[in-house]
Amino acid sequence: MSSPPRRLFVVALGTMPYAEGLALQRAVARARITGAIAEDVLLLVEHPPVFTLGRSTKASSLPLPAEALRARGIEVHEIERGGDVTFHGPGQLVGYPIVDLKRHRKDLHWYLRQVEEALIEGIAPFGLAGTRSAGYTGVWVESRDAAGAVVSRKLASIGVHARDWVTWHGFALNVTMEPLRFFDLIVPCGIAGVDMTSVARELGAGREASVERVGREVARGFGRVFDLVPVFLTPDELRARLPADAEVPAAVSA
Repeated sequence: MSSPPRRLFVVALGTMPYAEGLALQRAVARARITGAIAEDVLLLVEHPPVFTLGRSTKASSLPLPAEALRARGIEVHEIERGGDVTFHGPGQLVGYPIVDLKRHRKDLHWYLRQVEEALIEGIAPFGLAGTRSAGYTGVWVESRDAAGAVVSRKLASIGVHARDWVTWHGFALNVTMEPLRFFDLIVPCGIAGVDMTSVARELGAGREASVERVGREVARGFGRVFDLVPVFLTPDELRARLPADAEVPAAVSA
């Protein structure tokens, strides 16, 4: 008798302040580590404008001090994930895969490649061919300039953390044009001269893709890549699966 397929709980949170999203993913990660939640989880969210500083953030990646960024209405958070500084904000699909690698493969480098592949599959239905850039983590798109040279633009950033082989933090995929102006205030992911792009920019005028629609396709991509069946839960349904004493934002409390 075959075992039932493993599931991926997908939860669309809408717009949520970064600190609340961080508290939620930490609570879900704790529940995944203890087994209180028996399935992998993918949280999908948009945040108000925020810069997050990973463990490898260099001073040169922040041309403006944090105080000056906050004065512009942009939050700044130092967090435990790997990588350099990046931006999260409106018009961007932010995803937090909370995956128990003991059920897949205990290899963070493999996991990063899997997340990249899930995003590449997620944008394919929109006619975009995602690729990788040697030496960097993330998803890129390419074209050729008038001289025939390959030009690369970065579409999605990835930074993760793990404890007991359970992951959290994740990816930021630019969907609309809105996020792009914020990248001028930093050196994104510490890559000097990087050209950040979005799904909307690559599709061009007259073709649109919403954060919600891209989120659904990315969730399906995660399901295929990790051999899981996506099951879409409401925030309240997720909360009901957490321990009663879990510290979670009121916005997702039952």
